[in-house]
Amino acid sequence: MRLSRIIMALTVGLAVAAVPTAAGAAQPQPPVYPPTTVRLDLINPTIFEGQTFTLRGRGFGPNELVSIHVSRTNLPIAAPAEGTARRSDGSTVAMSTVAYTPNAAPQPAPTDFTVRADANGNFTTTYRPTRTGRYTFTATGQTTGRTASTTGTVLPKRPPHPPRPPHHGGHLPVTGGSIGTPLKLGGGLAGAGAVLLLASLAWRRRRLG
Repeated sequence: MRLSRIIMALTVGLAVAAVPTAAGAAQPQPPVYPPTTVRLDLINPTIFEGQTFTLRGRGFGPNELVSIHVSRTNLPIAAPAEGTARRSDGSTVAMSTVAYTPNAAPQPAPTDFTVRADANGNFTTTYRPTRTGRYTFTATGQTTGRTASTTGTVLPKRPPHPPRPPHHGGHLPVTGGSIGTPLKLGGGLAGAGAVLLLASLAWRRRRLG
């Protein structure tokens, strides 16, 4: 009789202990994503002011919404040239008196935005910075938690090249109109002089004769 009670107590204890385990197994479990290679690349890692970065990501979840965070650091500052001043972003500007125009500076580009991956977990998007510097892009999948980052550089806008002077090979330009007129005038004067000389000789002969 005592043995049967012990067996019954063990059975009840095991049943009670199995209830939380069964309840936990009944709860919905988060999806498990297999490991994969996640990449974020810049098609053009070095651009100039006014140009646009092209970002390409791969290895995220199918149709996943991906958050992209952008951070910027200044470029190394070199000594400014004489007659120029240094901007806060590292570029230089000539020192001169100019009129101030409100809201003339471009608005800063966003530091956070989202893009949706396609059915294969890939995406391509663009980003147009408004300041020079070194930019770091970090993409994080909102469902899978996968993350990747890449870095690009924005350089100051290149100044336009000054026009080159015309090259004539060291010779002075000569045109037909500029030299033809003096030649015609000189020829006419020489002819008139010859006629006057012949007339003078003929007049002297007649007097002497």
